[in-house]
Amino acid sequence: MGLYLACKACPGSRSAYYRSRHQSQSKTIALAKPSKPRGPVGRALTPEEKAAILAVLHSEEYADQSPREIVSDLLCKKIYLCSVSTMYRLLREHSEVRERRNQLRTRQYAVPELIATEPNQVWSWDITKLKAEQKWTYYYLYVIMDIYSRYVVGWCLTTREDTEIAKHLIMSTCLNNDIQPDQLTIHADRGSAMTSKGVSQLLADLKVTQTHSRPHVSNDNCYSEAQFKTMKYRPDFPQRFDSQTQANEFCVRFFNWYNKRHCHAGIAYLTPEVVHNGNAQAELAKRQQTMNTFAKLHPERFVAKAPAQLRVPAPAYINPPKTQQQTPTLLDQNTTKEELI
Repeated sequence: MGLYLACKACPGSRSAYYRSRHQSQSKTIALAKPSKPRGPVGRALTPEEKAAILAVLHSEEYADQSPREIVSDLLCKKIYLCSVSTMYRLLREHSEVRERRNQLRTRQYAVPELIATEPNQVWSWDITKLKAEQKWTYYYLYVIMDIYSRYVVGWCLTTREDTEIAKHLIMSTCLNNDIQPDQLTIHADRGSAMTSKGVSQLLADLKVTQTHSRPHVSNDNCYSEAQFKTMKYRPDFPQRFDSQTQANEFCVRFFNWYNKRHCHAGIAYLTPEVVHNGNAQAELAKRQQTMNTFAKLHPERFVAKAPAQLRVPAPAYINPPKTQQQTPTLLDQNTTKEELI
């Protein structure tokens, strides 16, 4: 019987048969002719040449340079030892393929973790630029706000960023709010005025703790950044200010609205002034009473539950600490859903 009929009668194809026969023949040839160990190639580097190249790579002059730089510099001196790939191969044989350049090692900054449970515990301050009428000219707005109540406790508008101006603003704001020693923490980013020696000495004299954001991490100063966005996205915020007087008048109107009329989403839609003065619970109770009165007049509109007001968040965080929540594996039969949550 031919191969065609045999493969047609059996569950297989001719290609599979030919492939299996070719593989078996290859294994037979490999077993019949054992491979010989490969000897050194005639053009390979000698041990003395390898040692000389490694000595150049480890020398004080070239220890922090890449093989490409080393080969180029040696060629300028009319010296050629080997190619770039050969140098990499030698380094790979000795497990030395790594970053050889002498680079600045970035400092690992600690994550600032702050918590405020009442006003005048943690302040956040920053400086933003307001465009003037003339191109490349700005007005500098210094703003200090309480992160718990979102109340702007102090601000000033100047034509430059200066350490003495920052010191005067911080000093006057602390005096106006009757800040006691070891009561307050002031958080800021790493601007020149924030990290200046004069501001640090002033805060040390006032016994006020000073913290800073990590470089290029805007979330570490999120309260000030959010307040600046609220200001610059107001419909009456001009693209440029004609004069410092106009900019100052705008800031007076804005901060008066922000502190006394702005219903802030982060503090249960209360105004910062109400929370800063400690009247948050009384204001929420007044609102709840109004809603309860309306619910009694129209009970058919509240079938599922009665209307309720939001609660003021007890703590305000800058980078809250990460807590590991442990899920219980065995539960009591009497454990309720509320107790588990």
